[in-house]
Amino acid sequence: MTDQQTARILIADDEPLYLRTTGELLRKAGYECECVPDAHAALEALSRESFDLVLSDLNMPGNLKLELLHQGRNEWPHIPLIVITGVPSIPTAIESLRLGITDYLLKPVKYDDLLSSVRRALAQPTDRTPVVDRSDDERRVLAAKFPDIIGDSPRMLELFDIIDRVAETDINILITGESGTGKEVVARTIHQNSTRAKHNFQIIDCTAVPETLFESVLFGHVKGSFTGAVKDQEGLLNRCNHGTAFFDEIGELPAPLQAKLLRVVQEQTFTPVGMNTPVQVDTRFVCATNRDLEMEVNSGRFRRDLFYRLGVIHIELPALRQRGDDVILLAKHFLHTLRPANSVVQGFSDEVAACFRQYRWPGNIRELRNVVERAI
Repeated sequence: MTDQQTARILIADDEPLYLRTTGELLRKAGYECECVPDAHAALEALSRESFDLVLSDLNMPGNLKLELLHQGRNEWPHIPLIVITGVPSIPTAIESLRLGITDYLLKPVKYDDLLSSVRRALAQPTDRTPVVDRSDDERRVLAAKFPDIIGDSPRMLELFDIIDRVAETDINILITGESGTGKEVVARTIHQNSTRAKHNFQIIDCTAVPETLFESVLFGHVKGSFTGAVKDQEGLLNRCNHGTAFFDEIGELPAPLQAKLLRVVQEQTFTPVGMNTPVQVDTRFVCATNRDLEMEVNSGRFRRDLFYRLGVIHIELPALRQRGDDVILLAKHFLHTLRPANSVVQGFSDEVAACFRQYRWPGNIRELRNVVERAI
């Protein structure tokens, strides 16, 4: 942990205005800052001077921008690194997290958000070791942190690794996968292992609310703002302030509402129906869909800017048929959790297990649960 009042921050960005403004803002907050225009200058500065935090843009020209990540994490693992970018890249975001960055922010970054990220980074222990790829055994240890997710297949061990790396950040996440693969469970697990865990995890089902009422349900309304508004009504986003908003089936959101949601995601503000004053919130967004959202973007059915804002990290869940013997682990789990006390069913025969392995499970985990529940 670094003394916040004496911390030295290295800022690397090729945009002169942003570089100067960020330096001025952090100096006003009491930090000592050195500003450099590219990754090469940042590596040189790290070689000759001592810093407590690195704040770096990843859209700088040249081939050294990722080298700053790799070399920085290997040679100076005790220095936290915050990545800021104006053009989100899912592969770069995942690589950044794999290397153990402290936070990943999207431009334009609000001053309060930047300051909060800096304070969190400086509060972290300074005795960290270089980040390396975890072995499968290390990933199995992680599984104990996520008891609601059952699995031991390579795809699931990789998922445990990703969840562990993204949970403590404030990065917005898009979870995709077929229906029944457990997207809501993964979203809730991320929330429960985040710094927001003490606050609400609010589910917003984009298929369950009529388009005409969506604004009122999401943002709230004041009395008399429309026919039937007989009293003030708090919106769902209010309920997850400082928590996590989980938008299920985000691909179903109508185009007019996509524009309104974009403003909330970018500015963390919204205006209740019938009110003129914006409401400020602090919310992390986790979204899920069974659609190919990138294809929806390319076809013009989903906003590209909203897609980039919501899907900084993309987690794709495997279908049950792609998870090998996880189907048996899950079947046993459902047997033990759903079995009545007087049930004579104690397990599955080899023939049943073979059928479970061979079946395609189009309904995935949800279908398996229903089959086991009916059987007992």
